[in-house]
Amino acid sequence: MVYEFIEWLGHASFVFEENGKTVYIDPFRLKDRSRKADIILITHSHFDHFNMEDITAIAKPSTVIFAPKDSAEKLKGYKVTAVSPGKKYDAEGMHIETVPAYNVVKERLDKHPKENGWVGYVISTNGKHIYHAGDTDEVPDMKNIKADLALLPMGGTYTMNVDEVIIAAGHISAVHVAPIHYRNLLGEKGSEEAEKKFLEKVKNGIILDEDNPSYGF
Repeated sequence: MVYEFIEWLGHASFVFEENGKTVYIDPFRLKDRSRKADIILITHSHFDHFNMEDITAIAKPSTVIFAPKDSAEKLKGYKVTAVSPGKKYDAEGMHIETVPAYNVVKERLDKHPKENGWVGYVISTNGKHIYHAGDTDEVPDMKNIKADLALLPMGGTYTMNVDEVIIAAGHISAVHVAPIHYRNLLGEKGSEEAEKKFLEKVKNGIILDEDNPSYGF
């Protein structure tokens, strides 16, 4: 197993360790802030993805942060790189590629406009790839993605609903696909119904467990 683990911290927040380095993606409402970050990846500036309280708590003087321009501008004093879609970056022996993240469904166009330049990330190291889509609808760039684990938002209000996630999962070349960013929005019953439908339609689909969140591959 190349990655020691990847852990779902709830909503769209994840942490994983690789070769002794700790990487957070969209840290939000962290219950445990004792694990300090070597790299922090921010997908966009909404409060549930860009949270200064959590960033401040886990950042070290050496922590490297990648964030879109509107978030990067608020991170003065940190080692921050302002990212844009479709670019490639390197940090701590890892290769980081940004993927456009935006809405295309009419009712959601104002939630994550394409012109904001917000992103998802493909993080690659030692031949393994994690794709965190950020907040997005199903977009053409997904068809070019290859990943061992793809993390797709399934809330429906601000991002894809379950039917759209099923379509997106079919366009991504991934070993496993897991939905994220939905339980607070859909509630317990709605989440269970969406998870059931997702697993029925996505052969390589998995459901991550917030009570037992670690997933290794």
